[in-house]
Amino acid sequence: MRTILIIDQDRTTAHQFALACLDRAIGAALVDTVSDGVRLLLTETVSLIVVEPSLVHLGAREQALLFDRVAPGVPVVIAAPPTLSLEARVGWELVGFTVITRPVDVEDLLKITAR
Repeated sequence: MRTILIIDQDRTTAHQFALACLDRAIGAALVDTVSDGVRLLLTETVSLIVVEPSLVHLGAREQALLFDRVAPGVPVVIAAPPTLSLEARVGWELVGFTVITRPVDVEDLLKITAR
């Protein structure tokens, strides 16, 4: 079973998203912080990482390096609010992250994992 790591402090949204994943036979691991996500990635394998950008405290490049060290080759999606600036969006995309405006649809994420 594929598993998606969801790093988000909005528990209601994260749980709804996790249930949508389970409906499609996709596992979901929920954590509240990037640090907890990194700890999970040290012991678990995931197919995709979805993270709320306000929880990222490193620069885009540094965050990309960290995720690549603990989960090499795993795609990262930034679940951005509609108010995310173009500059921030481009910064995330330049380091290889995919930026999707919230609310995130599971079908959109499946397209990313299929690449």
